[in-house]
Amino acid sequence: MKVIPTRLPEVLLIEPKVFGDSRGFFFESWNAREFERAGIPATFVQDNHSRSAKGVLRGLHYQMRQPQGKLIRVIAGEIFDVAVDIRRGSPTFGKWEGARLSAESKTMLWVPIGFAHGFCVLSDFTEVLYKATEFYAPEHERCILWNDPEIGIEWPLSGAPLLSPKDAAGQRLRDAQVFP
Repeated sequence: MKVIPTRLPEVLLIEPKVFGDSRGFFFESWNAREFERAGIPATFVQDNHSRSAKGVLRGLHYQMRQPQGKLIRVIAGEIFDVAVDIRRGSPTFGKWEGARLSAESKTMLWVPIGFAHGFCVLSDFTEVLYKATEFYAPEHERCILWNDPEIGIEWPLSGAPLLSPKDAAGQRLRDAQVFP
């Protein structure tokens, strides 16, 4: 696999080695030994699968207790995936990284603990799978407003996104509980 650094040093794009022919393709989406060699020593405890329609925006989510590292990949369609550094002591606090992930490219995004995560759907629909390093704990989940002007994410949207009530009520970064 090929690991590609981003502007946020801990957030990584991962291009798996894909073996394909006229019958289809095969690739390893997770291999603990290879990921550890790449600097991602993660132990995953939960897999999540979501399906969303075009224009849906999910996020920016994180958990203050039981924080999660996430390995994101798309198995149908395309998304614009975003990680925001919410570690107040970090030199990249409040900065974001975005990447297009698609079923076609098979590229994955590693979002470590200390980052808020979200995505918007670019195709007619998408299915996203992600591995998490900690169990979902809704009582500890927080949400930063997707369009916080101080973060300035450049979402590739045409029109207003479709949001859940929780995501529409997200907090601005300056008011949110964040990591030290």
